[in-house]
Formats: sequence, C-alpha cells, structure tokens
Amino acid sequence: MDLQLQGKHALVTGASQGIGMAIAQALAAEGCHLHLAARNPQALQALAEGLSGEHGVQVHTHPADLSKAHDIQNLATACAQVDILVNNAGAIPRGSVLELDDERWRQSWELKVFGYLNLTRALYAHMVKRQAGVILNIIGIGAERLDYGYAAGSMGNAALVALTRTIGGVSLDLGVRVLGLSPGWVETEKAKRTMRQRAATLLGDENRWPEMAQDFPRGKLIDPQEVADVATFLCSPRAAGMSGTVVTVDAGFTSRGYPPPKPGTT
Repeated sequence: MDLQLQGKHALVTGASQGIGMAIAQALAAEGCHLHLAARNPQALQALAEGLSGEHGVQVHTHPADLSKAHDIQNLATACAQVDILVNNAGAIPRGSVLELDDERWRQSWELKVFGYLNLTRALYAHMVKRQAGVILNIIGIGAERLDYGYAAGSMGNAALVALTRTIGGVSLDLGVRVLGLSPGWVETEKAKRTMRQRAATLLGDENRWPEMAQDFPRGKLIDPQEVADVATFLCSPRAAGMSGTVVTVDAGFTSRGYPPPKPGTT
C-alpha cells in the first residue's frame, strides 16, 4: 500500500532513540523529509546521516530541551511549515504520589505534558492557516491502565488523551487531523531499566529481565517498529478519516485483567 507520504515534511521529537527513532526511520522509508529533535546532538546527527544516506531524504537536526519554552519556540519557528508533527519527547518517572517530590513531578510534566501542549499550539496554528496537517501524540497506556505506582505518568497521559480528543474532535473541520497513539510495554531503554530493577528484586539477577515479561502478551515486550508502523499509517492520508482518536498498540496488555491461566489449568 502506498501511504502517500512521499515528499511530506515531518517533525519528530524525542527522535534520538526508542520509539521516536523507529518512527523517524519508518517515515523516512516512506519518503518523508525529516526534522529531528532531541537533547543529544551526536545521536541525532548519526541518525540523520544514516537516514539521509539510506533513503535519500532531507534530514535536519534540532538539539533541544523541550521542557524549555525558549527551545520550543525556536523549534516551532524552524519547523513552521511541516506537514506532520509527532510529539514523542518525554520520560515520566515511576512512583506513587507519596514517592515523587514536586520537583521531579513538575520537571517530567514540563517535558511531556506542557511540552506536547506548547509545541502543538504553535504548529497547530500554522496548520490551521494552511488548512492541512497532522499532529500525532505518542502517549502511553498509563492513561488507560491507571497505576498507583505510576501516578505522574497515569495522570499526565490521561491529560494528553484529553488534549488529543479536545482538539481532534473539531480540528478536521479546519483541515487538520489530531491523533494519539498509546504504546504498551515497548522494548526501549526506559522499559528495560524498569524490568532490570524488577528482576534484581524478584529474581536476584537483573540480567534475567526478559523473564519479567513472561505473562505479557506473546511473552515479550513490543518491538518499537510495531509502534512505528502504526504511527506512520496514522500520519498518512490513508488515515484521512481519523481525528480525535487514540489508538492503542499494546498487544492486548491493557485488556488483560489478570495473567492468562497456565497450560492445564482453568
């Protein structure tokens, strides 16, 4: 299927690793020219050179801390004419309301919650003027599977779901599609750190972390490419009828109330 993305211009934040990198690679494979933003300039440059060389697309890098209003404004100015915005930068730490202090809570929300909001506001204004564009928010299943031990993440993700639906329910009347994608447990460095901690605590060996996913769907974490493929479709004209929707890519994790029964049991 031709996703009709050839020659489009996309901005992907948090592009230096994990899901953001996978989305950048998938968009480049479809012929999208890219703007890549993240804090690590060396990783961005290496990715840009690889994508440009492999796919022949234009790739611009923007080292930036998107928890900072100044960096968001500079990025929005440089990327005002992009066709696609993928909000992906952000890492909210685990912890209950009693464990996370105010500084860590606010710092994580400045990047993921207010970072998404402020970059969306800036680029959405340009898209509305052109009557064209797509904004995709990479959110997370914490919004659906509320977790006492992930209080800031559950609440922050829920806010981003509300942001997506609030704007996306009307935006298509103005020529712009606003969508969300909530990944489950994806094999990123952040997820593996959490799994290693659990393996060290429960199994006495952090290197046994893959065993911590044995009750997950398929017995493993989701590959970033599986998320990127869905994201690329959502950004494409093939999904022209979709706006104000949040798509979950979790291999069924959120729908599992309890671990499945072991073979031979009921």
